Amino acid sequence: MEENGGRKTPAGLEYVSIRFSNDEVVVSVCDEEVLGRVLVDPEKGIRYVVDPLFYKGELKSVEEALEILSTATTGNLVGDRIVKAAVEKGIIHPDAVLVVENVPIAFFAII
Repeated sequence: MEENGGRKTPAGLEYVSIRFSNDEVVVSVCDEEVLGRVLVDPEKGIRYVVDPLFYKGELKSVEEALEILSTATTGNLVGDRIVKAAVEKGIIHPDAVLVVENVPIAFFAII
């Protein structure tokens, strides 16, 4: 079990998808349980689809996903475990995390 904002969540795996385009490495990671969800916040005008066509890749541990993210020029992260771990590792700034339906979402790009 992992601690998450005062509540316990089971340790799980991450879907990791890697795409290459010219000199860019795009890595998309989501907690396995959020794959396929549609996250909506009508007040903010947000509708975010955790699309399996984009996010579904190999299942990896959080540690493996973080290692792969360290090679990315662009990262897309969705879910409690991966976003929390990326913030703790300094990959994502805490102020850059968007929360929709209690699910954290974060992006980064190296320019």
